[in-house]
Amino acid sequence: LTWRFKMSVRAKFKVVSITATEGYSGKGPMKSVKLHPVTSGSDENEKFYAATPCGQIEIGILSEDAAKQFEVGKQYFVDFSAAE
Repeated sequence: LTWRFKMSVRAKFKVVSITATEGYSGKGPMKSVKLHPVTSGSDENEKFYAATPCGQIEIGILSEDAAKQFEVGKQYFVDFSAAE
């Protein structure tokens, strides 16, 4: 019997910019959201920084409702798990 454990990684990222692009590939306006790992501000942030000290996530969002969920300066948890 072999056990497979599903692992995941949680990181904390902060939105550093949101930019708009008009007419993205004929699908309408797109918001580009750029996030960087948090680096300080609390004991929890220090722990996240120790595990994920650098990096960048940039996502393009066509849905206006989805784009409204992001704010510059706000922090978000990002969970990574394998897609089976």
